Amino acid sequence: MLSTQIGKRAHKRQGIIVSNFAQVLSPPQSDLVQQTLKDPYIFDFLTLEEPFHERELETHLVRDVQKFLLELGQGFAFVGRQYRLDVGDEDFYIDLLFYHLRLRAFVVIDLKKGKFKPEYAGKLNFYCNVINDHLKHPTDQPTIGLILCQERNRLLAEYSFAGIDKPIGIATYQLTRALPKEIRSALPTVEELEAELSERLRRKMPPKRASRRKPKGGKTQ
Repeated sequence: MLSTQIGKRAHKRQGIIVSNFAQVLSPPQSDLVQQTLKDPYIFDFLTLEEPFHERELETHLVRDVQKFLLELGQGFAFVGRQYRLDVGDEDFYIDLLFYHLRLRAFVVIDLKKGKFKPEYAGKLNFYCNVINDHLKHPTDQPTIGLILCQERNRLLAEYSFAGIDKPIGIATYQLTRALPKEIRSALPTVEELEAELSERLRRKMPPKRASRRKPKGGKTQ
């Protein structure tokens, strides 16, 4: 686990998540939560390709939950997928629900494709309120909400979190790991690879044989 996290440079991704933890949680819990979560999350163990749907991402993450937990970090315990909440005779479903053993708190993860939108924060705040009322034990810390999306604007996120009294953070995810610049510059481009592949296939193809036509009389020329 340690070698995996070093290879993925987890130490450079921790503690930089955009959140309101410092405003709504008391220290040292706010510092602990901030350092536990990271940005971005690297899901390079998935085989998803664009275009894909949020439910497909969720399905693939749960299918390979061991690697997913490894990327989330130590202490996460998987509670459920599409976790059902019954509120006011209506059903709501949380994408992914975890419990963190060290933080002593539930963690609600809302998966989103594309850019972050302000309305995501209100929805996650609702989920955290319900979990606090229905699942949270009196000795537990407040439920934490985490939005995972592909792109986010820091200023937009900060305005969206203003006035929300539940601990919520937003992080991005990547399906492939970014290569260092020095390695990236030494590798061929996609166009170069395609050209090389086409040339190799052309060389391996047998030469075209002249077609043999039959004359009207039936004999082959």
